[in-house]
Amino acid sequence: MTGVAVVTGASSGIGEATARRLAEDGFEVVVAARRIDRLRRLAGEIGGRAVELDVTDAASVRDFAAGFDRCDLLVNNAGGALGAEPVALSDPAEWERMFAVNVLGTLRVTQALLPLLRAGAGGTIVTVTSTAAAANYEGGGGYSAAKHAEHAFSETLRLELCGQPVRVIEILPGMVRTEEFALNRFAGDAERAAAVYADVDRPLTAGDVAACVSLAVGLPPHVNIDQLVVRPLAQAAQHKVHRGALFHH
Repeated sequence: MTGVAVVTGASSGIGEATARRLAEDGFEVVVAARRIDRLRRLAGEIGGRAVELDVTDAASVRDFAAGFDRCDLLVNNAGGALGAEPVALSDPAEWERMFAVNVLGTLRVTQALLPLLRAGAGGTIVTVTSTAAAANYEGGGGYSAAKHAEHAFSETLRLELCGQPVRVIEILPGMVRTEEFALNRFAGDAERAAAVYADVDRPLTAGDVAACVSLAVGLPPHVNIDQLVVRPLAQAAQHKVHRGALFHH
């Protein structure tokens, strides 16, 4: 599958890596995020197009979508986590922000581009959620709730589009080490961010997740991967992480 691909949250991390991979796969890639300078550099490197977008702003999404006459692939990647406090101590403002970006942002962008995705031969919607969309953990209440909501969105949309030529795919990454995710979660505390990955043998990279997007999208158009859960070998489950070298026999 080739054509026009839109990647949100493309200024860093998984979004940036996915944009690069899709460009290699032959897509004309539109990279979207708030940090336009980063996007312009990326677009220049991959031969794509950079468009400023705030998924939490309805007018921004509307103006963004008006710039297209074709969209074959949408990768809903914009999102993130804020805070790791227990529910009893959580900041409701952080929960609101996580829902605004992860859930409502995904909803807005999908609604705006859906008419184009349904046109012609059809299209594909990929939403990058998290293993937190399937399992909960202490300190992850707000993020997990937002990702569960994104999962509900994807599953419902797939049901509602049944009979139409649009694939709805959900990618659920486990432990991924990127330059910003944990830093943003812990408000710039580099020590706390580093501790998340301490002694874990090769956490996933953004490129690993991008490869999963490429794999799912590259299958024949009648093949829909409902959910693709991907973790590093050292992480057997959300709550089960091996720290130290992996055993060899």
